[in-house]
Amino acid sequence: MTSQIAPSTQKGRATRDRIVAAAADLMYRHGVAGTSTPAVRDAAGVSSSQIYHYFADKDDLTRAVIAYQSESILAHQTPLLATLDSLAALDSWRDVVVEAARRQGGAGGCPLGSLSSELSDDHPWARDVLAAGFGAWSGAIRDGLAAMIGNGVLRPETDADALALALLAAVQGGLLLAQAHRSTSALEAALNAVIAHIRGHAAG
Repeated sequence: MTSQIAPSTQKGRATRDRIVAAAADLMYRHGVAGTSTPAVRDAAGVSSSQIYHYFADKDDLTRAVIAYQSESILAHQTPLLATLDSLAALDSWRDVVVEAARRQGGAGGCPLGSLSSELSDDHPWARDVLAAGFGAWSGAIRDGLAAMIGNGVLRPETDADALALALLAAVQGGLLLAQAHRSTSALEAALNAVIAHIRGHAAG
């Protein structure tokens, strides 16, 4: 299941990107099942033939949306995590994550998490792409924690991989509960608990 044609011109890439961005927005708001190809066509301002020029079918387009959401999250998170060299920086990262959810009133959840909830059980191809996206996000967190181990903030025996997964799980679970409660309280509590555990690994 791969795209039929990779754009070879700037105009073609712009058209394909516009289709993916429109599909990502619609799937985030209405789910994959609730997003039709005609709706994507109208939102992107393209023809149906243009969609099928770049994407073999809706599954192919959805795969591109998963990649788009993964890249968008990493583009936002990586600069923050790249400066994760202290416990204060970890607190600042938490504040950014919480504030982003608070601005939406807890609504929406994580774009990648929402896609995973809808697709992972019945679509193995989607599960693989989603797992890769979560893996890249966890890896970026792990790299930040590894930097804290390297500069002596955290003890050498600290398991950066496990703590990165715990932080990502706290984000995902907290955002899910924020959707139901329309409050960031659970997200804050989950992140604070994991960060408190990380502080227990502080050197000295």
